[in-house]
Amino acid sequence: MRPPARGGARLLSCAGLAAALLLPAALPARAAPFSGLPTADGTKGQELPGMPSALDPEAEQVACTPASRRQAEKQDWSRQRLDLDRLHRHSTGTGVTVALIDTGVAPDAAGLGGRVTAQGAAGDDCVGHGTFLAGLIAGTGGDSPALAGVAPGAKILALRGTDGRGEAGAGLVAEAVREATAARAGVIAVTVALPRRDAELTRAVAAARRAGAVVVAAATPDPPSRGGTDEIPSRTYWPAGEPGVLSVADMLPSGARPDGSLPTGGVDLAAPGAGVVSGGPRGAGHYLGAGASVATAYAAGAAAAVRAARPDDSAAAVTRRLAATAYPADIPQLDPYAAVTTVLGESGSPVGTDRGSDPVTLRDTSAADRATSRATLFVLLGTAAVLAVLWAAFALPRARARGWRPAGEGGAGNE
Repeated sequence: MRPPARGGARLLSCAGLAAALLLPAALPARAAPFSGLPTADGTKGQELPGMPSALDPEAEQVACTPASRRQAEKQDWSRQRLDLDRLHRHSTGTGVTVALIDTGVAPDAAGLGGRVTAQGAAGDDCVGHGTFLAGLIAGTGGDSPALAGVAPGAKILALRGTDGRGEAGAGLVAEAVREATAARAGVIAVTVALPRRDAELTRAVAAARRAGAVVVAAATPDPPSRGGTDEIPSRTYWPAGEPGVLSVADMLPSGARPDGSLPTGGVDLAAPGAGVVSGGPRGAGHYLGAGASVATAYAAGAAAAVRAARPDDSAAAVTRRLAATAYPADIPQLDPYAAVTTVLGESGSPVGTDRGSDPVTLRDTSAADRATSRATLFVLLGTAAVLAVLWAAFALPRARARGWRPAGEGGAGNE
């Protein structure tokens, strides 16, 4: 009976090898999970209120975003992904001014005191979104240093690209870009996105680039709070589509875009944009934020860190460095630590690698992820069925030969 046993063992070994080869191919590529991942709905991880990107434009009376009564208990996944603790040993953005074009910034917000310049309406942030983003760019974290921004040594120039309720306008954004250029900001972060190109804004962005500013812009607006995005066609948003502007989209820990993200075409980078923690204009509590605006704030902070570490580099060189050192996934992922520390060769690629810096077309992977999950389930079930059949082919003949007695019984009487 030994030959059948050896044949059965060989069959099982082959089945196991086939399963080992099939399963990795079926499983989607995922980044290492982070414990305590915060989510926007608070059902998992840190339960914090959400930070809106705009207030209801149809409400007769506007109530500003209230102060959060909760504080984060731990560092969120985005800061771990960006390796900010290690980055800050090399650069904190000291000496660089980042112009933030959003809903304004509260100058005395926790973790930002003394480093925010805001004139007129830009110092009154009723929505709270601009202050939230400023914390991601240059916040110290206040009483929570683990929640510091990418460049906690940088300064913020607060500019309004929206009205008091957070509704963006091309004229407001163009004027803000001109003000940032006049103030000689090293980095200009436009965290709002417009659906149509505007000639005035195009000229303002071109002038900012000629003046030596790194211009970073959201690849899409943040998703609408009401209604779905399934019927919205893919399009280019502005000023992210302008030549030389670093276009940034949001990503999940897996590197995929979140469900409900607005579809778009070519972008340069993806950065964390879901379940991100930062402060607001009132109180010392924390909020959760999401969207391409959040990802853009992170990219702007990274640009400030690079400019501080490499003050002689041109704006174009900084932009190329951020793209060339991005993690080489299907959607290139922002890596501030690599951007500051990597040695680039003459071709502009990191030494010892063949990373490219050309923009890519960002694809919506949510449907593919769901299809892959279903395929994985089918592979698992199919593999289990194959193993069961092979086990039966191996075990049943041996059991029949023993007269269906358990293995080991009757062996002494037969000797």
